[in-house]
Amino acid sequence: MTDPIELLIQGRAHELGPGFAVRRVLPSVKRRMVGPFIFLDHFGPMTVAPGGDGMSVRPHPHIGLATVTYLFEGGIFHRDSLGYAQAIRPGDVNWMTAGSGIAHSERTEDEMRRDGFRMHGVQTWVALPHAYEETAPAFQHVAAADLPTWQEGGSQMRLIVGTYEGRTAPTTHFSPIFYVAAEMPAAARITVSPEHAERGIYVSHGSAIVGDTHLGIGDLAVLEQGRPVEVLAGADGAKLMLLGGAAMDGPRHIWWNFVSSSKERIEKAKSDWKEGRFAKVPGDPEFIPLPER
Repeated sequence: MTDPIELLIQGRAHELGPGFAVRRVLPSVKRRMVGPFIFLDHFGPMTVAPGGDGMSVRPHPHIGLATVTYLFEGGIFHRDSLGYAQAIRPGDVNWMTAGSGIAHSERTEDEMRRDGFRMHGVQTWVALPHAYEETAPAFQHVAAADLPTWQEGGSQMRLIVGTYEGRTAPTTHFSPIFYVAAEMPAAARITVSPEHAERGIYVSHGSAIVGDTHLGIGDLAVLEQGRPVEVLAGADGAKLMLLGGAAMDGPRHIWWNFVSSSKERIEKAKSDWKEGRFAKVPGDPEFIPLPER
């Protein structure tokens, strides 16, 4: 049988802020999207000493996408221009629909900065289909207890977004999608369902084997379509993100924090942010200026 991996993408280092390094996996020169997933940043695991900076992402804009934040360790406090102020903790999910336009900030809470903390998580962007690119912005927080969980081969599985093997998460979505967190002990085996057209396996901790390929932290394996794929955890176990869905309905352009099927729409968003036409984020008066390029 042929190797089930169609393409292997390896994350590249990127600094989100002073001392806050991330691995940027999508978009890649090899592949722009897996299903509707158009962006994947993996941060940590890292230890922030008492009094350290942590995460301090000032208010910034988005259009044409939804952000999905999921944590293994630590916490982030979200504020947005709709007035939502929400802490996210490990196992929860924050889904923010940008649609026609939203601004938000992501910061470490003062108590965590004071005491020190561990931080580890993944943030993805999901491109919206043509029919929903200009939908009204919205925010949804789903607690870990409200997400479908199950055991497979000794592994703990949690459905973050979408549908998978007869399960449906309560999280908002606009097109066929799945996003599963799998925590696997050493030598455990799981099988990735073939039900979605495009599928990827991302290693956020430990190691795994798919076919003849050994995957390490920062590797995203894009799978061939149409057949179940077995995954074997390495000797130190693995934390995997299984993700994908239907192919997007056409290409998308990305510039800074904007995603759209239209370059003209991105130019308008750039102008709107530069000229202060996006709504402000209550409780967080700072902002990130429009980049020069």
